[in-house]
Amino acid sequence: MTRISLQHNAVNLSQGFPDDNPPQLVLDRLAEASSLPHQYAITWGAANFRQALAEKQRRFMGFIIDPETEIVVTCGATEAMMAAMMTVCDPGDKVIVFSPFYENYGADAILSGAQPIYVPLNPPAFSFDASVLEDAFRQRPKALILCNPSNPSGKVFTQGELEFIADLAKRYDAYVITDEVYEHIVYAPHKHVYMASLPGMRERTICCSSLSKTYSMTGWRLGYVIAPPTIIDVVRKVHDFLTVGAAAPLQEAAVPALRLPDAYYVKLLAQYTRKRDRLLNGLDTLGLRHTDPQGAYYVLLDISEFKYDSDIVFCEELAERVGVGAVPGSSFFREDVNHLVRLHFARDMDILDAALNRLGDLRRIMGRR
Repeated sequence: MTRISLQHNAVNLSQGFPDDNPPQLVLDRLAEASSLPHQYAITWGAANFRQALAEKQRRFMGFIIDPETEIVVTCGATEAMMAAMMTVCDPGDKVIVFSPFYENYGADAILSGAQPIYVPLNPPAFSFDASVLEDAFRQRPKALILCNPSNPSGKVFTQGELEFIADLAKRYDAYVITDEVYEHIVYAPHKHVYMASLPGMRERTICCSSLSKTYSMTGWRLGYVIAPPTIIDVVRKVHDFLTVGAAAPLQEAAVPALRLPDAYYVKLLAQYTRKRDRLLNGLDTLGLRHTDPQGAYYVLLDISEFKYDSDIVFCEELAERVGVGAVPGSSFFREDVNHLVRLHFARDMDILDAALNRLGDLRRIMGRR
């Protein structure tokens, strides 16, 4: 959809990368790092990067993390998820995936030789049916994948929901692989709770995340896995064969980001809250139905009124005729969902205003079929 948006000069609200640059102290360190040796770092991550990451995550996760035995630095959260999946899954194993989901999860399971078990998150609250989830656990899956806050729904799992998932994981002896790249983008009154912080879950949780969204550096591809030493020992081996290691100069340049004070994260959330409010208020003014994200920076727009048989065709025509880029919702759902498209609001305010201005002509241009 980014390519189609570029083709039609559309305002791109499809691919979720921020407009902002990384913090200036990071860019300054990047310039300095360009004169450093350009060879491999330690395969599982440069020592100073892992130390800074362990200290930062301890502040937020609430427990001590050993940078020598409990961290692997990866080429983005994408590789972190793949390495985690290949670490715990053998061919023939099963993995629970909530639907809607970030597109890679089902593919990760299949590439690992595992079989996905899809459990629906039911809109508009995107809550799960406890009995359906336990039925999935009764199939003895090796792991459950938990994206929290969730892409694309913006759901933030409650403490009670996480405790229910944790109890099932312990009862049926399964791992939980978490994708927490939006951990710092959670809108009040909702709060992010780390699965690994719950009683009895540290030893069976594999935390995957990245610096991409928090520090506006999606192109740097710096991700990580945090897990107990016995798991990390295997993740290291998988990671070594997948990519050898993340870029050494970029790890060096990113260390100052990991040492930013809490005020940075407060400012980040305030910024995204303003952007969220701008887009949602604009959609409300236009009378367009949408979800209300609790976290992350995505909105699902309900296009039922336009009576399109294909959300893919709708998105193609939206870019070409209206000039706004979106992602077909069907790419995120296992169920037959054809009436939602995803917009993201990690854009500058003037870009969001331009998109809303164009969406003001949506009904006139595309109408009801």
